[in-house]
Amino acid sequence: MWYFAWILGMPLACCLAILNAMWLEMRSDDERRRIDKDF
Repeated sequence: MWYFAWILGMPLACCLAILNAMWLEMRSDDERRRIDKDF
């Protein structure tokens, strides 16, 4: 039954990694816009 953990866990981990990368990209874009707005 350990393979059910892999079948369910791997896609969940991949989705979390993708969402984390998207969030970091959005946050860095916001910071870059804020810095550009100050100048």
